[in-house]
Amino acid sequence: MKKDIEHRQDIEDFLHVFYKKAFADQLIGYFFTDVVPLDLKTHIPIIAGFWESIVFNSHGYRKNVMEVHQHIHDVSKIQKEHLDRWVQLFTETLDTFFEGPKTELMKQRAKSIATLMDIKLNHDQIKKMP
Repeated sequence: MKKDIEHRQDIEDFLHVFYKKAFADQLIGYFFTDVVPLDLKTHIPIIAGFWESIVFNSHGYRKNVMEVHQHIHDVSKIQKEHLDRWVQLFTETLDTFFEGPKTELMKQRAKSIATLMDIKLNHDQIKKMP
């Protein structure tokens, strides 16, 4: 039986495996390697803080997630298919190592975040008006 996400180190361990898959992925890898190259030594602690705030209701993450992704989108369009692939890799990686309520919460939030990003990046008509 797999364990649930229990502490920040579980999140960090998961993220290392997830980003290894994401970097190598044919559809979305270039976002991480070419569009805005990620330094995982810097990025993992930041994004782990984001997920820790969701899973454990902590308040360590202070950045605007949409603002960061809007910049990426401005450089290279993030389409729904990219977000769907991100969710698929995220969910598959979680399911490989974990199960339980906190794991399910991370998967639900990942899907919600991707849906919101698609709406804001690709369907926000107010933003697109001249």
